[in-house]
Amino acid sequence: MNHPLPPAYYELLEEIQAVDFVLVELTLYLDTHPEDYEAIKQFNQYAQQSKKLKKQYEQQYGPLRQYGESYSGYPWNWNNAPWPWQV
Repeated sequence: MNHPLPPAYYELLEEIQAVDFVLVELTLYLDTHPEDYEAIKQFNQYAQQSKKLKKQYEQQYGPLRQYGESYSGYPWNWNNAPWPWQV
């Protein structure tokens, strides 16, 4: 069942992807520079932003992460397509 998705859906998903990309890059950097205090502060800020954006996404569009990282509504709503990785 295809439902048209609003532009805000894609904008929020893109913002989540961008923030998570920064987190991956900072993780790689911190693996070799573990005492860079400013990078650790940045990592923690982006981690908080990622969590906030994902919570916003899930409140508006449904579960985003599996294995207990996201709650399901009732009835079970993991079968509501499209899933974020399908768009």
